[in-house]
Amino acid sequence: MGKFLLVTIQVDLYDRLALNLESDLVQMVNKTGARGVLIDISALSIVDSFMGRIIGNIGSMSKIMDAETVVVGIQPAVAITLVELGLELKGVSTALNVEKGMALLRRKIGSFEDTQEEEHDDNSVE
Repeated sequence: MGKFLLVTIQVDLYDRLALNLESDLVQMVNKTGARGVLIDISALSIVDSFMGRIIGNIGSMSKIMDAETVVVGIQPAVAITLVELGLELKGVSTALNVEKGMALLRRKIGSFEDTQEEEHDDNSVE
């Protein structure tokens, strides 16, 4: 969707599928030049520590590749599990739903691009 990749996870992911998702997403960020990744997990009722780490890894890898990551649709039971497991999901922002997640990505990317333009203007030769 424009500058963003939208991923909807509809089924519980077993380890191999989660690793494939991680690899495929990072490759797509590189291939498309996406500036943001939105992951919708609203269909998931359970997220284990491995899946939590995969989401965190996606956020970290995407950040290195100049893309922001937002996870949306976290169910209350999933939020409780993530907190109880001590998973912080570093490099990942969260939003309530896809609409709010897209707005968050637009704000994050917009503020980053504004900063980049200001730095470029400050470094220009007159």
